[in-house]
Amino acid sequence: MQALDAYVSRIMKQVYVKMFLALIVSALTALAVPHIPAVAQFAFSKGGYIFLAIVEIGLVLWISAGINRMSSSTASLLFYLFAIVNGATLSIIFLVYSPGSIMKTFFITAGTFGAMSIYGYFTEKDLTKIGSFLIFALFGLIICSLVNLFAHSDTLGWIISGAGVLIFLGLTAWDTQQIKQMALQSPNSGDGRLATIGALSLYLDFINLFLYLLRFFGNRD
Repeated sequence: MQALDAYVSRIMKQVYVKMFLALIVSALTALAVPHIPAVAQFAFSKGGYIFLAIVEIGLVLWISAGINRMSSSTASLLFYLFAIVNGATLSIIFLVYSPGSIMKTFFITAGTFGAMSIYGYFTEKDLTKIGSFLIFALFGLIICSLVNLFAHSDTLGWIISGAGVLIFLGLTAWDTQQIKQMALQSPNSGDGRLATIGALSLYLDFINLFLYLLRFFGNRD
């Protein structure tokens, strides 16, 4: 039992390290893009932004669907490539919000994310039903967001942002528990791949939580 607990602890450490490194990669990319004129012109154009978004979705699907057929190094490489592309996409926030408010929101996100991830790891409550509900809620959130692209409703926008915060706080706890359960059920099997897919899940939770919180705490330039 102690050996299994030590294994799960090791996997979770790998997950958080990979996720932290990916966040650093994304942050550095986001900071660099505005200072490279050719790259900034592409990333900030409508066509460029759509292209980067499609690449992001493609990489997530590629990693998620093919993780068991990949080597650990390939999975990690694709994950960090995704972090770079996502950083380029996120760089536009520096044109909208002040650096100070972005930093403040990042620390708020880190605190709330950390609290929910700790809860998900240590709670003895089965979060499966909550997770299933949150997945359906996420689809509803996406649909409402698409509707608001055409409606341009500030009220709906605030509601979407509030719901997004709650959904991704819940998903953070659920994903953490899911990663822990996968480690418990598959000891010593594909450590690196498990750490990568776990890091990807929590990375996406963190980034989405950050973006929704930015709506509340970000100061526009």
